Amino acid sequence: MKLYRNGTQPSQKGPAEWFTGSVRIDPLNAPPARAASASVTFEPGARTAWHTHPLGQTLIVTSGAGWIQCEGEPIVEIYAGDVIWFPPGQRHWHGATPTTAMAHIAIQEALDGKTVDWMEHVTDEQYLAGPARSGQLQ
Repeated sequence: MKLYRNGTQPSQKGPAEWFTGSVRIDPLNAPPARAASASVTFEPGARTAWHTHPLGQTLIVTSGAGWIQCEGEPIVEIYAGDVIWFPPGQRHWHGATPTTAMAHIAIQEALDGKTVDWMEHVTDEQYLAGPARSGQLQ
């Protein structure tokens, strides 16, 4: 058994090449686990760049309100308690709304040691399009 005590793994600032805005990443486990997990906190307006996961990703929203978008689909608002699954290879982004912070737990498995493929940043124009008011997760 390995116990990871709260506060024993240092917080990390979300790298500017992968995130827009202020993002904090708190690791929840460490190698050699095949599944990586972290608590990620997005300040208002902060978001990921477009990305995919070779074996998919699960998000568990723990606080606030945020937005998610899969390529070719409308932006959808998410709230604390929501669970989101992105299938392998699905291009997407996620983050806070412009006015409300959001935190989630992110879980993704590694394939050949890789958990994510980062792409270009979500533009302000893409982000500020906002959610479709009738958009619902399937």
